Amino acid sequence: MNYDHQYLFIDFEFTMPESKGNPKGFFPEIIEVGIVSVTNQEIRDTFSSYVTPAAFPLLTERCKSFLNIQQDQVDNGISFEQLVKRLEEYERRGASTIITWGNMDMKVLRHNCQKAGLSFPFKGKQVDLSMEYKRFFGDQNQTGLWKAVQEYGKEGTGKHHCALDDALTTYNIFKLVENDKRYLARPEPTTIGDRVDFSKLLNKFAL
Repeated sequence: MNYDHQYLFIDFEFTMPESKGNPKGFFPEIIEVGIVSVTNQEIRDTFSSYVTPAAFPLLTERCKSFLNIQQDQVDNGISFEQLVKRLEEYERRGASTIITWGNMDMKVLRHNCQKAGLSFPFKGKQVDLSMEYKRFFGDQNQTGLWKAVQEYGKEGTGKHHCALDDALTTYNIFKLVENDKRYLARPEPTTIGDRVDFSKLLNKFAL
C-alpha cells in the first residue's frame, strides 16, 4: 500500500427492472452511493447519499424490496450530475486508486456518464477486489462481498446493500487481504533451533 496515495472504496446501488424482461430501453442507474476515502491507512472521510434516477425515475417493487430503498429517498437525493461533481472533487485531490467489489460499479458509472453526456470522473487505476480475492485464494467462483467477510471469520459493517456499509466492508476486506499478502511475502520462518538458545535452555534444566 502506498501510504500517501488516496484509495477510494466505492459502492453503488442501482435501479432494477421488475422482472428479467427489461422494459424497453431499460438500463441500471445509480440510486445510492457510498465512498470511503483512505490515505496513510486512515479513513480521511466518507460520503453517502441517495441519487435520483433520470431515465426511469420510478423504482420497481423488486428494487425497493431488494435494496430496502424507498421512492421518496431517491426523489430527495442528489442528481447524477451532482454525484459526478462529487467524484471529480475526490479525483482532484491527487493520484487515486478506485477499489470496488465486482466490476459493475464502474461499468454502470461509465454507462450512466455516457447517457448523461458527462465525462467519466476517474483517471486512476481501478481495482476489482473480488477478482483479487479470487486470485489470491484460488477460488473457482467469484465470492459475494459479505460471504468473503464471513470466510475471514468477520461480519460485514452495518447493513448489506447499504452503499456506505458495503464500501466500508470492502475497505475492511482490502486490509485483511493486504495483511495476508504481507504475511506470505515474509522470508522463510526460522527453525526452532534459530529461535531458541539451547545452551541457555539446558543450563536452566541443569540447575
